[in-house]
Amino acid sequence: MMKPTSEVDLAEAIASTTGPVRIVGGDTRQIGNPVKGEVLNTSGLSGITLYEPGALTMVARAGTPLMEIEAALAAEGQRLPFEPSDMRAIYGASGQSTIGGVVATNSSGPRRIQAGACRDSLIGVRFVDGQGQIVKNGGRVMKNVTGYDLVKLMAGSHGTLGILTEVSFKVSPAPEASSTVMVEGLSDTDAVTAMSAALGSPFDVNGVAHINGRTVIRVEGLDGLVKYRAAKLVDKIGGVVVDFDWGAVQNIGDIAGREGDIWRFSVKPSDGPKLGAALRAAGATEVVYDWGGGLIWALSPKGDDMRSAMGSISGNATLIRGEGHPVFQPEAKEIEFLNTGLRAKFDPRNILNAGRMG
Repeated sequence: MMKPTSEVDLAEAIASTTGPVRIVGGDTRQIGNPVKGEVLNTSGLSGITLYEPGALTMVARAGTPLMEIEAALAAEGQRLPFEPSDMRAIYGASGQSTIGGVVATNSSGPRRIQAGACRDSLIGVRFVDGQGQIVKNGGRVMKNVTGYDLVKLMAGSHGTLGILTEVSFKVSPAPEASSTVMVEGLSDTDAVTAMSAALGSPFDVNGVAHINGRTVIRVEGLDGLVKYRAAKLVDKIGGVVVDFDWGAVQNIGDIAGREGDIWRFSVKPSDGPKLGAALRAAGATEVVYDWGGGLIWALSPKGDDMRSAMGSISGNATLIRGEGHPVFQPEAKEIEFLNTGLRAKFDPRNILNAGRMG
């Protein structure tokens, strides 16, 4: 196993290696096809290198535990805008998630509808490519630039274009208060209608999900304003204000530890109920809606092909846990051509997480 403790050590190790490498941090986000090769562990590249609460900016090495970053932010009354999920229960993993793994998988939770995805908070990256070259893109402040936006490219690349060594990102203030409106007993169609109404309201909603027959809508901010907005939402769509653990949505807690395959679908919210019905007809035993119906998680018997349930519905499906089917949505020929060209440019020897994304 390779475990570099500096960016230079990592670059030298990649430049001199003769075979494929499997990149891991905490090994808690095992999305994608199995990878063969010598393990390269990035946990030695750890530590927060810059944190400026007044500028809402943090820079950290890729192997820094997510828990450490969240603790440092919480001490200053701040948080990560994109609400990354904890996937350990899905894979039965026991390690600590790292910020590099969060970026590599573009992990984004319920707050994405308001704050955007992980890649939308990134402002800079450093990484080592497949030839052992150190590459830097972006910086420590938000600015508009021209040229290649490698920051966005690296987010969600699953380690196939380069090994992250450092990431810079925007953070946000933590709210003074949080409140959830819950409506019980709605059908999937009525739930999506209610969630759409909430998202279209002026009440600054930042979480909308439908889970186990409960439709939940979250508002956050100043205490008095949150109480006002929650009351107005009750007037608008019904329900009651409750204490609700959003970790059940963020980490798909209701299905993460259960037996079976786990699928993730991204579609237009208006198509959510149609897809949910098709998934159940195809054998799905549990369906959870997030992002107002635009993100659907499905638990199914092992080996069943849930992607086929999409039919003519536009979107994409990812097999988060399971075997026997392509993990990622098959690409159009034009997109496949571009992605193949990018990988050939950044990793011409095809040694970085080879085969992870197909």
